[in-house]
Amino acid sequence: MSSGTKFRVAICGAGIGGLTTAVALSRYPDIEVEIYEAAEKLAEVGAGIGLFGRPWEVIKKLGLEEDLLRLTDIKPTQAPVPSFRYRKSDRPDGVEFYTLVTNGNLMTFHRPDFQSVLLRRLPPSYRIHCSKRLRSYTQRPGGPITLLFEDGTRSSCDILLGADGVKSAVRRSLLGEKAQWAQSQGNWSEAADITALIEPAWCGTNAYRALIPADRLRQRKPDHRVLTQPTQYLGKNGYIIAYPISHGKMVNFVAFKSQHEMEYSKFNGPWVCPTDKSEFVSTFKHWEPEVQALLDCVEKPLRWAIHTVKPLASFVSGNAAILGDAAHAMTPHQGSGAGQAIEDAFILGTLLGHPRTTRETIARALSIYDHIRRPFALKAQERSRLNGQYFTLCTQEIDFNAVSEHEILSKLKILGQIFTKNWEWAWTTSLGGSVQEATRLLESS
Repeated sequence: MSSGTKFRVAICGAGIGGLTTAVALSRYPDIEVEIYEAAEKLAEVGAGIGLFGRPWEVIKKLGLEEDLLRLTDIKPTQAPVPSFRYRKSDRPDGVEFYTLVTNGNLMTFHRPDFQSVLLRRLPPSYRIHCSKRLRSYTQRPGGPITLLFEDGTRSSCDILLGADGVKSAVRRSLLGEKAQWAQSQGNWSEAADITALIEPAWCGTNAYRALIPADRLRQRKPDHRVLTQPTQYLGKNGYIIAYPISHGKMVNFVAFKSQHEMEYSKFNGPWVCPTDKSEFVSTFKHWEPEVQALLDCVEKPLRWAIHTVKPLASFVSGNAAILGDAAHAMTPHQGSGAGQAIEDAFILGTLLGHPRTTRETIARALSIYDHIRRPFALKAQERSRLNGQYFTLCTQEIDFNAVSEHEILSKLKILGQIFTKNWEWAWTTSLGGSVQEATRLLESS
């Protein structure tokens, strides 16, 4: 560590959250950063990523907007714009019932392209170590954090940030540390409650993802709406979302198959794996022709058994903190998982880079991050969970099993209003107030 270094930060995970955190910290040359990635090489898994206005504020503040706009035909705006169209599609003749209008566009990207932009913005001094899966860490008051990796090697840092996803090793050690502390105080029930939060839980829904070449879909159905318009096809126990990416050359396709009664049960089998579309097409067998055209074009889908992290009482322990999916992995039904990781990253970067944050006050800065970000992220997590129920017509507000044909359209429009109200935080609120409050708390301490 050079004499001009304020402290050393280790980031576990080189996904969207970890790399955005690194970019946010790169504004402060007195902070030394190393990134540890479990994979053998940097390669984002997944297809599309969507950002509403809140995380797009961060993109602009970090100077990433120009590079990202080269990757999309969508132009950012503050005006009300139509976003997704909604159809009830679990019938031979689909019913279009709602258009979601948002303040500003949903900016959509191909995930590997987004990762490449972040990587290009990292300073040459930042080192990225691949094939480095964390096994555990230990920390002692006033001393560095020691990192132990699965290959037997060790490293050290002053601050550990876990952006290592839903199966986070940092979360495992962080909560294990908290459980041990509770046990040492004789709080056995509290220790058991903390330990129960370590493992992620299946939400009862599987997502089947694929990229469809636009030309293939155009041959199958030349006027298919998803070639130009993001669309969601809703039905009982499942829904499909599709929208164009990569300058319209590809269509991002995701089919969701839900068993809500299985929430928090154990999923048997690999969480992410290639599969055959026969595993899910039966759910959509009698759906409208537009859906059949999409299904016909799907090749080599990936199955994602969607796992979440149960709501945590803290994202921080001493000089270690978790962010993104490691802290609040959520269902994808509001397209906000990546956006919430980006917000975490910016708040963390702002607090750690502040002149008031020194090696002696790291814990204070991280506690402010926890105070600002955790309540909001957990609320977004729950709102996303509710959208998953609304989109599969499984809602307490409307019993669709009892809705007659002549009132179906009016009930669907009410459903549209319900899920819009549940979702509108994503385009009607701003991160700016949280940044100001975090800075105020730090400066007043």
